[in-house]
Amino acid sequence: MAQQDLVYSSKINKIRSFALILIFVGILFMYIGILTKKIEWLMVLFFIIGILFVIFSCVVYFWIGMLSTKAIPIICPSCEKPTKMLGRVDACMHCKQPLTLDKELEGKEFDEKYNTRRYRKELKEKKRQSGNDKN
Repeated sequence: MAQQDLVYSSKINKIRSFALILIFVGILFMYIGILTKKIEWLMVLFFIIGILFVIFSCVVYFWIGMLSTKAIPIICPSCEKPTKMLGRVDACMHCKQPLTLDKELEGKEFDEKYNTRRYRKELKEKKRQSGNDKN
């Protein structure tokens, strides 16, 4: 059995892809609305749902744009292209290389859980307990 390589994706690109899917879903709903033009109330309903999807997509694009301005710009060590990093671990936007700025995570297996609050809370608890054990 061949070993399967995991392909990581940048968080910014994941959210942008989600927003793009929302646009296509909205257009699909509006197209279905055109197909149901004989039943006016159904056509209007599909159009309203489609427009809501497109508006929600715009909100998501605006939100990721704001997040992108707060992201840390770095140069990927593998492809040497500029990329942005959100959280403790992320992937390069170009070559999908796992990246971290946290010295404690260097050399560890890439895992999205390092970005969760629960993981950071558990890590603080372990540090506090190890500090109490020394005293």
